[in-house]
Amino acid sequence: MQNPKPDPCTITSRLEAQLRPCHNHDVQERRTMMRPVISLCILCAACAATSGLAAEVIAAGDERPNIVVILADDLGAKELACYGHASHRTPHLDRLAADGVRFRTGWVTPLCTPTRVQLMTGQYPHHSAFYGMTGLRPPADSPLNDIGSKFTFADLVKTKGYATALAGKWQLSGTHPTLIHDCGFDEYRMWAYAHNLPEGVEHQGAWEQPGKPERYWHPCLVENGRYLPTKPDDYGPDLFADFLIEFIRRHQNQPFLAYWPMTLTHGPFYTTPDTTRAVADRSINSKQNFAANVEYLDKVVGRFVDAIDEMGLTKKTVIFFVGDNGTGGEGKGTVTELGVRVPFIVRGPGHIRAGLASEALASGCDILPTIADLCGAKPPEGHPIDGVSLLPVLRGEVKTHREWVYSYLEDKRMIRDAHWLLEGNGKLFECDLDGQMRRAADPATDSEAAAAIKRFESIYATLPGPESMAGKLTPSSREKIGRTATEKAKANKNRTRKASK
Repeated sequence: MQNPKPDPCTITSRLEAQLRPCHNHDVQERRTMMRPVISLCILCAACAATSGLAAEVIAAGDERPNIVVILADDLGAKELACYGHASHRTPHLDRLAADGVRFRTGWVTPLCTPTRVQLMTGQYPHHSAFYGMTGLRPPADSPLNDIGSKFTFADLVKTKGYATALAGKWQLSGTHPTLIHDCGFDEYRMWAYAHNLPEGVEHQGAWEQPGKPERYWHPCLVENGRYLPTKPDDYGPDLFADFLIEFIRRHQNQPFLAYWPMTLTHGPFYTTPDTTRAVADRSINSKQNFAANVEYLDKVVGRFVDAIDEMGLTKKTVIFFVGDNGTGGEGKGTVTELGVRVPFIVRGPGHIRAGLASEALASGCDILPTIADLCGAKPPEGHPIDGVSLLPVLRGEVKTHREWVYSYLEDKRMIRDAHWLLEGNGKLFECDLDGQMRRAADPATDSEAAAAIKRFESIYATLPGPESMAGKLTPSSREKIGRTATEKAKANKNRTRKASK
């Protein structure tokens, strides 16, 4: 495996200083009016209810747990009942949150590909090179663009003897059919594009559009390098769950990692097995089916978690449930909190606390170092980790593990702390941790807002943008970076002029 990594707990001293827990009680007191009282009450009640579990949690945590990572597609945090949605029925995910830790603020990136790379590698793009999907990326033949050469959380756990499997949507660059194996997965069942099919094979099922086979009804699947024929009544999300359940059943007596990058709730928005009344209905793509898609996602995740519990693996398994970006058409693709804020839930009875609504700022790149801590694994040197382990928060040992959380897409980036949010369009907000209450702030007239801008810009200086890789990117990417640099210079000039008035 190329690109070895250092110990994920080893962070440069500069980043350690930036990520240390916040102790600025004066600022917190000034901003208490922005925090919902109900959420604080829930947090206090949860801490009180679980305070007696600390010794049990730490003792049971000595055993290396099984790891499950579920990545929902195009599902913003606001879509789940446990995050406040008034009509979507998501009882299984609500139960998962009640039995574990729900992060009120969980950030990834605004699009699927950079988020998938972030989760699997624990890296920001100045290390992974994946600033976006097809925009600011290295040329296709560049080693930087080869996800198979990068060290992933599957590679990580295999150093400790874990069996590994993936099922669902891959959508990363590289050469099939060996790519997923190169990323550390022993077995896989993936939804395949036409160009992902084995040589000489044509899909015999349904198509979403020319060149793009179906992911839902009568889907196009490749399993361990071979085309897997499906039937008209086969529904992709169920087939992925079935594959992982069978994998876990075969490996229940050894540690395992199961990664499920789901196809739900990405469009097309078809009917589900719970809503379809006729075969003809299945080809109708309507956003009116979105709620049914959310609720079926909840149902199939519930069936999967129930299977784990029925095998007696509840206290031996830690489950991460995260979204890959905001909801399609309602934030996805935008460098805003609506684009990056996703459900972020972790359950692991016997390893972490239960019933905690955490105010810690969680990032997708925190998952790999958390898995490393849980499994007692260390990547080899040479591949820096940008994430910070969530385990102290999950165990209730600390309230927060970082002062700020960061996101990006191509040449745009955004950042927030407990009280301030700076979006990719340059707008600054004073905000709470639920993403609900926020007030536009003007650094030209508000000294605290100006101080927040200054601090965020100092943090940005430690996180190189795509211009740092200009020589390694495609010509079109370099041209875009040049235009952005000019736009930033104009914006800074206008900001200075406004502040001087």
